[in-house]
Amino acid sequence: MQQIGIFGGSFNPIHCGHIAMAQEILRLTSLDEVWLMVSPQNPLKQQKDLLDERERLQLARKALQGVSGIRASDFEFSLPRPSYTWATLEALREAFPHCQFSLIIGGDNWDHFDRWYRADDIRAHYPLIVYPRGGFTPTSPSQQLFAQSRLYNVSSTEVRRRARQGLSLEGQVPPAIIDDVKRLYG
Repeated sequence: MQQIGIFGGSFNPIHCGHIAMAQEILRLTSLDEVWLMVSPQNPLKQQKDLLDERERLQLARKALQGVSGIRASDFEFSLPRPSYTWATLEALREAFPHCQFSLIIGGDNWDHFDRWYRADDIRAHYPLIVYPRGGFTPTSPSQQLFAQSRLYNVSSTEVRRRARQGLSLEGQVPPAIIDDVKRLYG
């Protein structure tokens, strides 16, 4: 059975931290692949400057060209909105019965995971991989795997700000998408 990690997010836009974290998770676990699940609408976030989902997906796919073990997915685009993780995981299990799915989330999300729709069901049916993020380092004991990895100090908010201000995006986003990010977010 193929082991797949689901790393959901807006990816508005995808940045080097997303890719580095997915690569680190692949290195630290027995996952075969990580799927970046581009979310059309996160029920816990209201984002006025959210780029169209197809454009975010295209950026992610372009950024991941040549990166092995990680792919950008549009699977949630055909699901009801907003995008609830429980519904996505259940639909994935039905669509890909040969795969075992794990959920990858940041420590910032772990701190309010109990607010997620059907959080107890997610915990009961899907392995969780929690990584340090945004000043939140997961340390509480549980059945979840807490990835002992470094913090990646890049955020989509910062990338958008830098693009609007015409600042350099080197080291923030993959070189293949720098011009696209400047055009779309500048």
